[in-house]
Amino acid sequence: MGKMRMSRCWSALVIATLLLTGNVGGRTHKRSKNRATQPQAFDAASINNVDSTKGDPASILRAQILLDRAHFSPGEIDANAGVNFHRAVSGFQESRKLPVTGELDGATWAALTADTSSAIIPYRITDTDVAGPFVQVPKELPEQSTLKTLGYSNVEEALGEQFHVSPSVLRKLNPGSKFAAGDEIQVPNISPGISGVKAAKVTVSKAGYVQVHDASGQLLAQYPSSSGSEHDPLPIGTWKIKGVSRNPKFHYTPKLFWDASPADPKATIAPGPNNPVGVVWIDLTKPHYGIHGTPEPSEVGHTQSHGCIRLTNWDAMELAGMVAPGTPAILID
Repeated sequence: MGKMRMSRCWSALVIATLLLTGNVGGRTHKRSKNRATQPQAFDAASINNVDSTKGDPASILRAQILLDRAHFSPGEIDANAGVNFHRAVSGFQESRKLPVTGELDGATWAALTADTSSAIIPYRITDTDVAGPFVQVPKELPEQSTLKTLGYSNVEEALGEQFHVSPSVLRKLNPGSKFAAGDEIQVPNISPGISGVKAAKVTVSKAGYVQVHDASGQLLAQYPSSSGSEHDPLPIGTWKIKGVSRNPKFHYTPKLFWDASPADPKATIAPGPNNPVGVVWIDLTKPHYGIHGTPEPSEVGHTQSHGCIRLTNWDAMELAGMVAPGTPAILID
């Protein structure tokens, strides 16, 4: 078994071993607070009627939703024109043969808004949405191993992942909502996903994104990612996808981590969206490396990892549906 290391910030992971039954190992950390400065509330009608980008939160929010629908993910929809947003704009521009600037100019806005669907739509919360089980995930892995599932902490987190939006923005779209079963709330009209499309290659850039191309070379999708650090750089080279494990367990072996406590026992962490590798693991032929989800969608693209490639859970799941054993995975500077 190869050496596995764990980052100082606890969000970066190098996986020691993964069986396609879903057995991997590592560590996690708490979700960070949303960074963006936003208004007290968002008006759904105003967002749907934004007809040009002014750089304000409402226009950025609509643009993020349209990018998500086009499969050029901004990561967690947060109404913030940060690095993930500009990377998504660049990828969309590349796919549409527009000048790649990363800025939401008039031509890019026109191409995005060719999708005339409402950006914000109503959704009625179901009994299933509020059923949980909701859990407070402890910080330490040995304590996490006592849980039967690594589920969401509350209904707002669950709905946030379902609609690719930060809980903070979800609350601003629905001020005063108790998020109870039967309540009608306003949510992003996100991408329905890609079906029936297979990737010819997956390219992972050290710059912080993953691209998917088809056999003709057309750029199909792009996702923000966290990968590599000074101590554990992204393993540049051409590898292949070995397989996909959904809802993986996570095996923690302290002696394989350079900064683990010698007193820590071995631990097996149950599956769930707040599992350290999220809801899916895409195994690479490079030993101990893979593309996976995360319990920390707000951190994707903002923090480094220890070599493995971290996406939001929803982006990792979409990617998993497009790859197969043998799909080239090209890791570049």
